Amino acid sequence: MRALKIAAAGMTAQQMRVEVISNNLANMNTTGYNPRRAEFADLHYQQMARPGTINAADGTVLPTGVQLGLGVRPTSVSVMLSQGALAATGGDLDVAIEGNGYLEVTLPSGNSAYTRDGGLKRTGDGLIVTSDGYPVVPDITIPRDARSISINGEGEVYAYFTDRVEPELLGQFSLTGFTNPKGLEAIGSNLFLETPASGPPTVSSPGQDGVGYLRQGYLEDSSVDAVKEVTDLIEAQRGYELNSKVISAADQMLGSMVQIR
Repeated sequence: MRALKIAAAGMTAQQMRVEVISNNLANMNTTGYNPRRAEFADLHYQQMARPGTINAADGTVLPTGVQLGLGVRPTSVSVMLSQGALAATGGDLDVAIEGNGYLEVTLPSGNSAYTRDGGLKRTGDGLIVTSDGYPVVPDITIPRDARSISINGEGEVYAYFTDRVEPELLGQFSLTGFTNPKGLEAIGSNLFLETPASGPPTVSSPGQDGVGYLRQGYLEDSSVDAVKEVTDLIEAQRGYELNSKVISAADQMLGSMVQIR
């Protein structure tokens, strides 16, 4: 009774799809979050009669054959890269990336991670860090006596002082691009790691080599489309129910066969 295993594979696939959708909906308000999509492929086929097989002595062949599918399997959970809306916050250290690219941060292990979450903060020493306290590369320290700071589209950070007319250039943020950003490994906290699938990082100044610009006083909203996600959720739920009905029907057929006298 192949239908039992096929329907079970279908239920497992739809369950995985619901889990991905639920994660998307949970991150509707996560800064810089891009939704994920579960992708599937059919399993191999049992060839009862191959197409093109000679079927008679006169050389006629089967035009279609008999191929029985054995279910479905997950192939990937892919990131749907798209620009989220820029929400004005007015924060001096809130920067949104308008276009491609990631900010590079340094993890406690010394390794690099990448993020599009531009909700930056500063430590007691004035060092610019992420919300989790990871330093942004390159290290930029804001002087204690700075009255305000300004970050232009090219990532240059200027400090303004009460006793000076001209601002002081503190440093310049860089943006990192990847050949295949969908190949980055998500580790949570809006952070990604480089993988062989993503390709090596390419560090550039904002606005150059295909990376975007920085916008001070803005944060990038999540690009999750709630209406689409709910629609997909209903579709996945119906698919799960239909596969469960197949299992019930197959079980009844098997029971009928066993009870034959």
